[in-house]
Amino acid sequence: MVNIYQTKLESFYGKNKRMPTYSEMLKLFDFKSKNAVLGLVKAGFPSDTEEEQGNTVSLDDMLIEKKEFTYMLEVDGDSMIDAHIEKGDMVLVEKTNQAEDREIVIAEVDGEFTMKYFRKEGNKIWLEPANENYKPIFPKESLNVLAVLKAVIRKY
Repeated sequence: MVNIYQTKLESFYGKNKRMPTYSEMLKLFDFKSKNAVLGLVKAGFPSDTEEEQGNTVSLDDMLIEKKEFTYMLEVDGDSMIDAHIEKGDMVLVEKTNQAEDREIVIAEVDGEFTMKYFRKEGNKIWLEPANENYKPIFPKESLNVLAVLKAVIRKY
């Protein structure tokens, strides 16, 4: 059973290719407080798990459209920290050889693999980091998109 919140999240993700921020979820769900978007778990007496199972969301169903083309990678480095992607995060990516301007991609550039924003203006293409300490990467010989970012997963 799909609830209205899941439908709105899937629609937002489809349009923006990312999950909404807390502030965006407030508007999306017409909530008045950020507390409403954090989800609930009882800290008092235990609740019946059967009650709560009706409110679960499958990440597979929500984030993975093409299972045969989807895989996870662990992030190493800090060139995407301003996009909230940090060392140790897991990224869910979908294999493809095409990307739209400003999508985050896994790419091979001049024989090296990296994750950056894909940029394109006219016939000019390059990769752009999300950290001001790094410079854009302009290919000398080749730039091949290998996958497009679908989700970031962080363990605490």
